[in-house]
Amino acid sequence: MGQNTNKRKSPPPIFFIVTLGLIGFGAYKFLPDVWKSISSNTSTSTSTSATIVPGAIANRISVGNQILLASQTTAAKQTGVQAFAKGDYQAAVQNFQASLQQTRNDPETLIYLNNAIASKGSSLKIAVSVPIGSNPNVAQELLRGVAQAQDQINTTGGINGAKLQVEVVNDDNDPGVVKEVAKALTKDASILAVIGHNASNASLEAAPIYQQEKLVMVTPTSFANNLSGFGSYIFRTVPNIKVMAAPLAEYVVKTGKTNIAICYDSQAPDNVSFKDEFVAALTAAGGKLVPTVCDFSLPSFNPESEIADAVSKGAQALMLAPHIDRIDRAISLARTNRGKLPLYGSTTMYTFQTLKEGQKDVDGLILPVPWHPETNPSSTFPKNASQMWGGVVNWRTATSFDATQAVIAGLRQSNTREGLQQALKSTSFTTLGASEDVKFLPSGDRAGEPILVQVKQRGNTGYNFVPLR
Repeated sequence: MGQNTNKRKSPPPIFFIVTLGLIGFGAYKFLPDVWKSISSNTSTSTSTSATIVPGAIANRISVGNQILLASQTTAAKQTGVQAFAKGDYQAAVQNFQASLQQTRNDPETLIYLNNAIASKGSSLKIAVSVPIGSNPNVAQELLRGVAQAQDQINTTGGINGAKLQVEVVNDDNDPGVVKEVAKALTKDASILAVIGHNASNASLEAAPIYQQEKLVMVTPTSFANNLSGFGSYIFRTVPNIKVMAAPLAEYVVKTGKTNIAICYDSQAPDNVSFKDEFVAALTAAGGKLVPTVCDFSLPSFNPESEIADAVSKGAQALMLAPHIDRIDRAISLARTNRGKLPLYGSTTMYTFQTLKEGQKDVDGLILPVPWHPETNPSSTFPKNASQMWGGVVNWRTATSFDATQAVIAGLRQSNTREGLQQALKSTSFTTLGASEDVKFLPSGDRAGEPILVQVKQRGNTGYNFVPLR
């Protein structure tokens, strides 16, 4: 390969009408074709059964030898993975670069490009496990953060001279699949850390395996209380859920809403934790939980009867805490509400789907997030991300970037599994993240504070999540 193969070619001018935003942050500012391609894959995707047939995991793992993100496919990308599988890395690099010129917002291709470049010379490998099959939108949000961190380190000299390779894994947020994935990753001695998983039920399934086999796991998105202090190899780049829920509960009471009804998902551990912490903070602030039984996970869930029940019992507001793969049920509840009750939500509600499908029915929705691009003007991450991906990114991209940055910083100190864990566990560990330093508490949680955001309509750009002033 020539000297230029380790540099990303600049994409040609892209003549898109900017109408929609990348999932969440400044949401309707992203390229519409991004969402067209992502959403088209969502409707046909189904979560894989927990029963794994022999060899099936190999079809879920790729360093560049196969395409996992079917919604982002070009002829050049297909040619690239074929060349990669044959070991023709120079051809793979050329084709991945060509594919990125057509779809620069495709994080899988950027990861594979960097992996192909890293095939020559010294390299270190990590894995990222995301729900490509069940939630391709969220999967791409997470992959973008990892890809950006990988591209940044590899084009600036690598980790003590070694380039970073990233193995992409599709786990569908399915606990059964996740268990097999975790077993496969721990057995691969070349994998030094795992970025993931997404949903807390997935992370909780994998965490015991990683802990037992001593492989660092850094989840960018799992908030469940059960992960706090789970083990010495388990970390996350989001704050403890209590830290996230308390400011929202205090805000609700402060604005005169003291009787709150909650609809949550009993099969989503992070949102069960959010509900519990919100109720505790609500009560402490002088509020009261309205005694309804509203569970998004139940087959019998009926938005009309849930709203009627909440109103009849004197609810002054409604809290929504769904599983990430069941956002549609929360949106249907908001649509049935038709503005009767003010809406509040867990961090999970921060998605493009919420804005696109909710529209005026989610107008005014308030929720906490760990990061927003407008709250730290001195940070270069939002601008760099926008230039790389063609639009504003959201908190999941920021926290997955932070997770990868933490692993990179740890690998600078030691390129062994045990050495990495010791580096991240050190009370002196810190590294620059998307907007502030990444530091871990003894519990493995991220040290940080949330930001309250609200859904608002901004001119002709549609509905956006904006910081609550």
